[in-house]
Amino acid sequence: MTAWSCLVTGAGGFLGQRIIHLLVKEEELQEIRALDKIFKLETREEFSRLQTKTKITLLEGDILDAQCLRTACQGISVVIHTAAIIDTTGIIQRQTVINVNLKGTQLLLDACIQASVPFFIYTSSIAVAGPNSYKEIVQNGHEEEHHETTWTASYPYSKKLAEKAVLAANGSTLKNGGNLWTCSLRPPYIYGEGSPVLSGIVNRALRNNGVLENTGKFSVANPVYVGNAAWAHILACRALRDPKKAVSIQGQFYYITDDTPHQSYDELHNNLTKEWGLRPDSRLRLPLSLRYWLAFLLETVSFLLSPIYKYQPPLSRYLLTTSNSVFTFSYKKAQRDLGYKPLNTWEEAKEKTVEWIGSLVEKHKGALKKKTP
Repeated sequence: MTAWSCLVTGAGGFLGQRIIHLLVKEEELQEIRALDKIFKLETREEFSRLQTKTKITLLEGDILDAQCLRTACQGISVVIHTAAIIDTTGIIQRQTVINVNLKGTQLLLDACIQASVPFFIYTSSIAVAGPNSYKEIVQNGHEEEHHETTWTASYPYSKKLAEKAVLAANGSTLKNGGNLWTCSLRPPYIYGEGSPVLSGIVNRALRNNGVLENTGKFSVANPVYVGNAAWAHILACRALRDPKKAVSIQGQFYYITDDTPHQSYDELHNNLTKEWGLRPDSRLRLPLSLRYWLAFLLETVSFLLSPIYKYQPPLSRYLLTTSNSVFTFSYKKAQRDLGYKPLNTWEEAKEKTVEWIGSLVEKHKGALKKKTP
């Protein structure tokens, strides 16, 4: 393979950083352009340490700035598009989420066509597939089965339409007369050291006498470790650029899971934190069906009040459903087409994540000591 270059959007994010950590080891890769709205100082320093034979160029810009995207795409061989607003609670304004997740993706596809970028890998989500009801059961689902979210909540809605745009763009004619080839990766809940979701869960538990919040007692999920999710992007990158493999990958989507045991979200969080003395909430809760209808009533109140007042319900039917469903998928298609095999075992992933959670606990203890007179 000849020399190539790669643009990673959302490069300062949880997944984006891990992708860059793996990308720098790729052969013949001359430059990585890392695009994000803003880079923290520690991220800048980390990327600076990674620079060896591969140049890492940091670009601060908005995914909705068409001119910024056109500049970022000039001379690029592959785009890995991870940038997104992940909002499952509905706190962020709906149009903002749709603009970033859908319009931003469309603008980036246009920039690729104008700059004649031949390969585009999209970080989608299992959310585009559902679940649509907590009564729906999908175990070891696969790509040949039809699963599509019917939720109008901003996150699954915008990610679904963005993925459709990416896959529809496959085969588009580039400005130089070539073609744009695309594929989409659908990871489930991504965990691991540096996870903003896990960090929030741990910090809230520490402020609550070590009691973990209930997030999904009735779910059966197969979360994926961040290192494995990142690895799948590297393999998709290799496969799309390989003429022998590319034909079967172009225009396809893939579920990206690993060998993390199928468990509820509550069990996962307990398994990752119990070493540090955190424990599940043992209080009785309202039945799931009752909480679902309560969420419906609160959403109705929010809708009725919307012309005069913005009321954010503490519960949503979407979040209750996704957090309490049996919804797992197989990575066999990714194994077949991309040569995907998890880079990290569950034991390795757990060990690294538990160690990182320990650092959060120590940081919390340190902050408490400073407050004590």
